[in-house]
Amino acid sequence: MIRWWALWLALPFLQGCSAIKLGYQQLPTLSYWWLDSALSFNDAQSDRAKEALANVYRWHRGQELATYSDLLQRVGELSQNNLQASQVCSVWSDVQGLMDRSMRVAVAQAAPVVQMLGPRQLSHLARHLDKKNEDWDKEWLQGNASERLERRVDRTLERYRSFYGDLNPTQIALVKTQVSQSAWTPEWGRQERLRREQDLLSVLRQSSLGKTTAAQTETNLLAVWQRAWTPAQESDRAMAAQMAKQACDNLAQLHNTTNAEQRQRAARRMRAYEQDLRDLLKP
Repeated sequence: MIRWWALWLALPFLQGCSAIKLGYQQLPTLSYWWLDSALSFNDAQSDRAKEALANVYRWHRGQELATYSDLLQRVGELSQNNLQASQVCSVWSDVQGLMDRSMRVAVAQAAPVVQMLGPRQLSHLARHLDKKNEDWDKEWLQGNASERLERRVDRTLERYRSFYGDLNPTQIALVKTQVSQSAWTPEWGRQERLRREQDLLSVLRQSSLGKTTAAQTETNLLAVWQRAWTPAQESDRAMAAQMAKQACDNLAQLHNTTNAEQRQRAARRMRAYEQDLRDLLKP
């Protein structure tokens, strides 16, 4: 659920322009379907979950979309000039702040639902996560080192092309170098994925069936969210910090190789995102 909330709250930065308005307006329904597939709610849980999702949606649409629009406007303006890595990290820090603020509201709504969960739902969730992990392993761990690296390069190029359009050979070579030098490895990624899942499952088991108060459940869920960003182990925190720095450096480096046409394309995409969000703000 934590990952789904995070994905929801970051949606304006992850979806295509035409999908934002349609997808955002359907988020309570889509979110419920996803959560139900993971947890298999009973009737009482289903009603409470739908109510919680509707409450978060109303709050987010009324309180947060304008801030997202302003941030997209800022990013569009930044995209027209060369970037410093510090500017990229500053934008990401703002996004994290927005997600954290929204997560606090979401967790407050989720806590009563979590207290209603029973062993059957948690077993269903564990199996659901196992299946997702199998899919993840096939995508990122299958094949030899060269094949895995190629898939990572392809995915990164796909993301860049969605904003800048076609990349020239020099830019493609830069991306390949950046990915090959990344601190992230599929093995570490799987380890971190499992850590977060076990952390969540442990808290859900502790908080289900009224074993903790609503306030304690809310505190425990927020702690899961915070540990997802800041792992308990010093080595994992260092790895996360290194990857964040590399991500900012890499985006700034790639952006600074783009020509005027590529930057204009990126700016148009940001303006389209911004306009979609401002349209959602209209009555």
